[in-house]
Amino acid sequence: MKARIKQTLLAILLLVFPATLGCGGDSSTAGAKIEPTWIGAQVEGDAISIPLSEVDSGKMVHFTVTNGGTDMTFMAYALGGQVYVRSATCPPCRAESFSLAGGALDCDSCHTRFKADTGEGISGACKGYPKAEAAYTIDAGKMTMDLKDLVRSYEDTLRAG
Repeated sequence: MKARIKQTLLAILLLVFPATLGCGGDSSTAGAKIEPTWIGAQVEGDAISIPLSEVDSGKMVHFTVTNGGTDMTFMAYALGGQVYVRSATCPPCRAESFSLAGGALDCDSCHTRFKADTGEGISGACKGYPKAEAAYTIDAGKMTMDLKDLVRSYEDTLRAG
């Protein structure tokens, strides 16, 4: 009986303990959960830009771009000295908000987790919908994305795979 209890406790610890550590990655975010901050993006033709200072300040920023009547949500964040821009869409649960926790993106609705450095699913119901990255340039204190790159990121995230 005692052996069965020990096995059960060990199984619980193995399931719970890794979740409290995040998925590795940048130790500066380990244990800390960074909630999204919504900002407005500047749109000039097909160029969409956000202030680099918002991302460099350690925030997880979210912004929306409208294309052809479709609102597309994106996130930008710094992790391990690298800045990422990804689609902030979780198609199965229809969420558009993520937090950054211990090197993982955490859907604020269904709590599916994704690797923050690759966008790959880790765990949860929506893990089959990786968060696609969008290209950007940095100039004059702004991160600028081309609309076609954002649309590609959004559309790639809508597809399972």
